[in-house]
Amino acid sequence: MHPNKKLLHRAIEIAQNAREHGNHPFGALLADAEGNILLEAENTVNTERDATGHAETNLMRLASKKFTPEELQACTLYTSTEPCPMCSGAIFWGDVGCVVYALSEEGLYEITGKTPYELALPCREVFARGTHPVEVIGPLLEDEARQVHLGFWKE
Repeated sequence: MHPNKKLLHRAIEIAQNAREHGNHPFGALLADAEGNILLEAENTVNTERDATGHAETNLMRLASKKFTPEELQACTLYTSTEPCPMCSGAIFWGDVGCVVYALSEEGLYEITGKTPYELALPCREVFARGTHPVEVIGPLLEDEARQVHLGFWKE
């Protein structure tokens, strides 16, 4: 199995854990250049009562405290769903060099339907406006990544 897919499977597992813990089903992890997992984080919006508690933002808070910008440039952030604009900003400001995601923003909105919190701005567009590059790979494993969302957003 390709390393990207193996690590994305883990990000989807983290998303399932977030859901089981009462949060939105999103998960992320940080891996070094060899594919070793350095950190993991899940969504904590509900349990922490923090609208900024997205998995990727939580991960970047941890990563920024633990690693230098130079170390983060060599890392890849794997996430169960394409990062939102807020999370994309955190990834950019945190200097992570690459993002790999499973479910696209468009795929997520197909599941959730219209919500008052839709902010349709793909991560590639956010990163394209930055002053340093962030490589983006995805969507990958969309069918698998969808599963963790089914039944969560609409009853």
